[in-house]
Amino acid sequence: MAETVTIPARFNGPPTTGNGGYTCGVVAGLVGGEEAAVSLRVPPPLERPLEVVRDGRRVELRDGETLVAEGAPEELLLDVPDHVSPDEAAAASDAGRERWAADHPFPTCVVCGPDRKPHDGLCVFPGELRDGMFAAHWTPDESVGDGNGHVRPECVWAVLDCPTSAPVANFGEGPAMVLARLTARLGCSVRLGEPHALLSWPLAVDGRKHHSACALFDSEQRLLCASRALWIELRQ
Repeated sequence: MAETVTIPARFNGPPTTGNGGYTCGVVAGLVGGEEAAVSLRVPPPLERPLEVVRDGRRVELRDGETLVAEGAPEELLLDVPDHVSPDEAAAASDAGRERWAADHPFPTCVVCGPDRKPHDGLCVFPGELRDGMFAAHWTPDESVGDGNGHVRPECVWAVLDCPTSAPVANFGEGPAMVLARLTARLGCSVRLGEPHALLSWPLAVDGRKHHSACALFDSEQRLLCASRALWIELRQ
């Protein structure tokens, strides 16, 4: 019998397709290891078994003949700025909440959608911090737990995705962008019920390609996990 995985409806990005970071995390879990890179080829369907195709450490998700995503081990090379505290992140998030919500393209996104309620959505709302950097507060609850007091890895990947959109977003003043690739390193487990801070910043722009990054810090301001994202600006 073919190996399959299903993206639950709760973990949407756009209303009818999977959150990119969550989907990347599912693929990374199949790849195994601490670091991986995952590319999204089409919007991931929800509530439909997707076939897992393996070639050594490389993994594909397929919907029939359609390649949905592919991943493989890859080292994350990233210089991370100085830490930010959960209190600093919460202040930035609160100050930027109105702007974040006003032009949000997918207000029901499970990670950063302003229309999702706590304990259903993850309620990560990036706000501008300084020098083009954004920050968001996050206290994970039992709904994303692994049963042992920690956040499920695919949910960590999800919160390492959406904040990377903030430094490159057009906020309603230009074309929408979609996640094309996410590389992440989950160096430490993330504890439930503990305040965390997410810091995101821009890296580079190459035409319609926008590169950005994110780091996750715990309440003691220790770096736990990090990611690098490629966002593609849609043609108008």
